[in-house]
Amino acid sequence: MKIEYDIIVVGAGPAGSMAARFAAEKGVSVLMLEKDRDVGYPVRCGEAISKAGVEEFISSDEKWITAHINKFSLNSPDGSEAVVEFNDAGYVLERRIFDYELAKTAANAGAEILTRAYVNGLLIENDKVCGVKYEYRGEQKELKAKIVIGADGVESRIGRWAGLKTHIHFKDMECCAQVTASNIKIDSDTLYFYFGQQYAPGGYFWVFPKGKNIANIGLGVSGMVGKKRSALSYLNNFMDNNYPAAPVLTSIAGGVPSTVTLKKISSPGIMLVGDAARQVNPLSGGGIASGMIGGSIAGRIAGEAVKMNKLDHILTYDKAWHERLGKRHETFERIKNGIYNFSDEKFNKISHSFNKIPKDKRTLGRLFTTALINQPSLLVDIAKVFVI
Repeated sequence: MKIEYDIIVVGAGPAGSMAARFAAEKGVSVLMLEKDRDVGYPVRCGEAISKAGVEEFISSDEKWITAHINKFSLNSPDGSEAVVEFNDAGYVLERRIFDYELAKTAANAGAEILTRAYVNGLLIENDKVCGVKYEYRGEQKELKAKIVIGADGVESRIGRWAGLKTHIHFKDMECCAQVTASNIKIDSDTLYFYFGQQYAPGGYFWVFPKGKNIANIGLGVSGMVGKKRSALSYLNNFMDNNYPAAPVLTSIAGGVPSTVTLKKISSPGIMLVGDAARQVNPLSGGGIASGMIGGSIAGRIAGEAVKMNKLDHILTYDKAWHERLGKRHETFERIKNGIYNFSDEKFNKISHSFNKIPKDKRTLGRLFTTALINQPSLLVDIAKVFVI
């Protein structure tokens, strides 16, 4: 290993791997540090993603695709179902393999990768981040870098150590719980969503297929709801009522920052990407594709900054992210606030109204328009997302 790198990336998830890859493609020296033993583990994710979100960065490969998704099934409290059909919409991934392949693209571009490297501090000189402190095989070490990219997830400490304001309001931190279970009889091409007080008040419940008779089953509720009743209790109740004998293969729990991006995601010597920057889609809670986009933008700009020998170029990252996806996330945030507090009766009415629309005209945009028909200001946001 070198004693100094142009760029150090902390965290080898999708956002970190893309940051490392796109920086390395600029011909600069890159090191990606991962605290866990294996890239891609542990998995804390529903694992669903659009096909377009994948193929912007890596060609689709059956070895990490567990289900091809063509439909959304939206289930209301009274049991009514509204189905939206797509053409080749997306996938449910095997994240352990997918993340590994993303890291390989970074390595193929020239990035070095070190696992079991636990970053526990930053090197800061004259108010500028200039490297990291980390523990590796029981030894405390330091490495200098021109730029550090924090891709260390929802629990990120990198930004806080650098002086960035990473606080998130309790209500915007989704409390999530999920199991992967077998003997689940569902269509393998459909993502199932459940809404209402019994499933996930202020959020939604999901059942995502992962191959034949296997599914990720989970939910996310706002921190305010989770403070009163745990997400796990809602999950257990659903499993008891719907799949009481289903063998559980894995169980996970954690937080998802379902809000807009941090106001500031770069500072001298430091950039944040993915969950660390709050680049998750506020409406869906999905962060794989948006994290890869954020990572790619940050990596490209960081590489350019080093090549130009103009390190303050990284401060253009905030605007570049905002133009690419940040503004869209602000729109999703407004839509989320408009629908997630609906009553059970409202969800039922939406489903009934949507099912009156001819099947060939049932689109996701029409669904949201049906839901928000009495909220004209939000219909403009719907048009921005689904029409313009």
